Amino acid sequence: MRMRVAGTAVLGALALSVLAVPAAHAADAHRGDTKISNVVVNGGKPVVVSASGTKTITVSFTATDDSGIDWAQAILYHGKDIEHSDSGAVANTSDKRSVCTEVSATKADCKATYTLSAGKNLINEVAGSWKVWAIAQGNDTNYVKKENAKTFQAQRLAKLTADASPEPVKKGKTLTVTGALTRANWNGGTYSGYTGQSVKLQFRKSGSNTYTTLKTVKTDSKGRLKTTVKATADGYYRYSFAGTSTTSAVSAAGDFVDVK
Repeated sequence: MRMRVAGTAVLGALALSVLAVPAAHAADAHRGDTKISNVVVNGGKPVVVSASGTKTITVSFTATDDSGIDWAQAILYHGKDIEHSDSGAVANTSDKRSVCTEVSATKADCKATYTLSAGKNLINEVAGSWKVWAIAQGNDTNYVKKENAKTFQAQRLAKLTADASPEPVKKGKTLTVTGALTRANWNGGTYSGYTGQSVKLQFRKSGSNTYTTLKTVKTDSKGRLKTTVKATADGYYRYSFAGTSTTSAVSAAGDFVDVK
């Protein structure tokens, strides 16, 4: 049997106003044997959004109750708690409804989709850790409500370049490798330099599939990178950034250098 279940992702006072639930307070609450488990956001991957992009993600979880599940709902928010979540960060389900599928007399698998959009519910200030507030109610009067059923990362998309010169170069001579690390500016719909970040300079010898780290370089006040290395063999140079809680990981395309 399939059950239609409300699944609108909203924040703050708006979130609480749309919930016709037992005990409307935001903090954790529990009555009886109802449980929520196996919460998965975006397949377990960070939600990465470009400067002017939109990302639709799926949130799924399992709800159980000895009497069966009547309905369930999940809300995505950023902040200390759902009552004090950051204003402006509002996400809606793509179809305004989610569906719980009954898999047994006591268990249902629930799923909803949510849309995150740069410049709308995503601004720079809410990049980083988000939470899932979730509730499920049994066919009896039992229910469970979790303030933080799961955390996930909403990240600004990063871009990275690398250019090694001169090309070609004599063996043993100095190569200069420049580049730039930028990330989505959700507030302006553009990309801005990411300042003071540690980025690895890596080399892959021609014929190999593996990059080796040569050194770590920090971006300047405009996100630019510049360093020198000795040319030893034909191969590819790139910069690689591990990412942060607010910004996605990225590696530049390798720049081939012919060593004479």
